[in-house]
Amino acid sequence: MRTPPLTRRAALGLLGAGLAMPSLARAQEAWPRKPIRLIVAFAPGGATDVQARLIAERLSAQLGQGVVVENRAGAAGIIGTEAVAHAPPDGYTLLQGTISTHAMNVPLYGSKLSYDPGKDFTPIIRTTTGYNLLVVHPGLEVRDVPGLIAYAKRNPGKLAYGSGGNGTSTHLAAEMFKTMAGVDLLHVPFRSTAPAATALTSGEIQLMFDTSVSSLPLAREGRVRALAVTSLRRTPAMPDLPTVAETVPGFEMGTWNGLYAPPGTPRPIVDRIEAATRAVMQEPELLARLATLGSEPFLAGPAEFAEFQQAEIRRWTKVVQDARITMD
Repeated sequence: MRTPPLTRRAALGLLGAGLAMPSLARAQEAWPRKPIRLIVAFAPGGATDVQARLIAERLSAQLGQGVVVENRAGAAGIIGTEAVAHAPPDGYTLLQGTISTHAMNVPLYGSKLSYDPGKDFTPIIRTTTGYNLLVVHPGLEVRDVPGLIAYAKRNPGKLAYGSGGNGTSTHLAAEMFKTMAGVDLLHVPFRSTAPAATALTSGEIQLMFDTSVSSLPLAREGRVRALAVTSLRRTPAMPDLPTVAETVPGFEMGTWNGLYAPPGTPRPIVDRIEAATRAVMQEPELLARLATLGSEPFLAGPAEFAEFQQAEIRRWTKVVQDARITMD
């Protein structure tokens, strides 16, 4: 059977497609042609911000363009995270996502959440993992977790704990502790961990499940007293510090960060950012800096990162439901 000849329109279409493919390839090869924004959905000085700046500085060298951190804080990270979900998928707007923005917020806000962590983002690479420290003001006369629990039970509702905002890891860690230890604590939310830590050192609040990035330096300086670490195992950064789980069996609170792009970002761009970030995360100077902050590499590419995120959503949905935590 003879193949019919191409119509003029079909021939022009094939010609156009052939011309467009090299153009698209050249455009992707040329990326990046201008500075890249890395949105941090929390205030400057907090744990997420500090890690984002450490990575961004080194990514700039890897990619040949500036990677500029832009803070858009508010509403447990929702404001900045939503901005990235609606940004053009051209590789010039990225997000430093966290356990709060892409896992905890789902059960906390439910249908009120203005973005879908699974559908409204392109996961690029999971970067770091860390933990929180249970720290108290030095003036509080408790020296360990059993002593804190006993004090809180003698003074229900009188101890105030700070957090980096409603729905953040510093908030949910304390709520888990309240439920599992059977104590009543007063929550005082801040815009990020940095002002919360300042309030703790000044005595405005009495305790906090602070991020290691923020609290380790303060503990070493004696400005706060560290009682325990929230990971299941003791940390090399403070090997003599017990875990909360040694007093409250089963208690565990880990944190993580990763890079996301808007949905529909071309795969060649995603692959290049992933490769550049993997190279950055092998630099000895960065690894040493992260270690001093109680953080370490926790690398996973797009597919594994997406699966991990869904598992985290399931995990924190159970925690929120069991503790009956709401954002109303």
